[in-house]
Amino acid sequence: MILTQCPCCAAPLPPTSAKQCSRCKTRYCGVACQKKHWEEGGHDKLCKLIKKAGGAEQYNANKKYAEAVTVAAEACAEDTKGQTCYICTQALHWKTKEGLVRGCSCRGTAGFAHVSCLAEQAKILVAEAEENNLGEKVWRERWARWHTCSLCKQDYHSAVRGALGWACWKTYLGRPERDSARMSAMTQLGNGLTESHQHVGALSVKEAQLATLRRVGASGDILLVVQANLAMTYQQLGRLEDASRMQRDVYSGWLKLHGKEDHRTLRAANNYAWGLINLRRFETARTLLRKMTPVARCTLGDDNSLTLVMRWAYARALFQDTDATLDDLREAETTLEETTRTAGRFLGCAHPDTRGIEKSLRDARAALRARETADDLAARFGGL
Repeated sequence: MILTQCPCCAAPLPPTSAKQCSRCKTRYCGVACQKKHWEEGGHDKLCKLIKKAGGAEQYNANKKYAEAVTVAAEACAEDTKGQTCYICTQALHWKTKEGLVRGCSCRGTAGFAHVSCLAEQAKILVAEAEENNLGEKVWRERWARWHTCSLCKQDYHSAVRGALGWACWKTYLGRPERDSARMSAMTQLGNGLTESHQHVGALSVKEAQLATLRRVGASGDILLVVQANLAMTYQQLGRLEDASRMQRDVYSGWLKLHGKEDHRTLRAANNYAWGLINLRRFETARTLLRKMTPVARCTLGDDNSLTLVMRWAYARALFQDTDATLDDLREAETTLEETTRTAGRFLGCAHPDTRGIEKSLRDARAALRARETADDLAARFGGL
């Protein structure tokens, strides 16, 4: 569950034992807050609606999902004018009347869809895998549709990812705590909130998820995934030392369990490197990336989004270092020029990573020009 605070006083709630409304199961820290919320907080008007929805968690998820869909459609409104959904072929969704979104790397007239259509498609694919016992590999491939575009094969981002996170969570939250789809849905929600820059909400979800998984005795792989996501949120909220320690442990865990060529190990190495860069530990970051980026290029390919981000990180670890040599700055510029071209081709010019790489290229060029100018002046006047 993600509603971990009393709705009346916002005090933390215990994971299993808390005072509940007998009708809708809304949880409180005690009888006093339950009574006050009924008399003054509006619960008397909401109780029947919450019960009808299936409880407080489901009611909250449904409400948040509707809000997130509206935000995503508004964010994509300019891009989606005159287009139709590639799934249902309509401009407005037949039932919800929501607008279109396109938060992936598709270009031209491809990739426009309703969040509800994307969610329904993912839900059907996962259900088929479960009902027909198609195995874990197929299940995971189909589960990826909750966050990956079926056309361009790239992850959704920004507000669209946030809306899909709520769609996924509201679909599976009613299952038992140990259910793999429910656990994965919580991960999807946390990542979606992070992608849509709702970091405080993401922190609440991810901490609740980690506590739940530890309580039910989840496997090491699952715990590592959740810890990696939590570390990312620590980083976004400025808790850089906490983030770096957790990222180091996650990278070491994946490396020990699955080896350096596993995509989860590579992603963990990338996250750890970015954490080190944020702490200005550039030499340690470069050492790690010199070891792992060639593995990513060989295993995933140069056009993979993770490979691109790892090369971007390496370049930043070069040009942001105040002790960088002229050769370091030139290497950073060359790396970012190559990465910018590749990102533009495979992610598209509007993708956040492409824009970030382009900005780093401008910064690297400015650092290189400044160093060349300083060295030139030193050569001219150093003997005076």
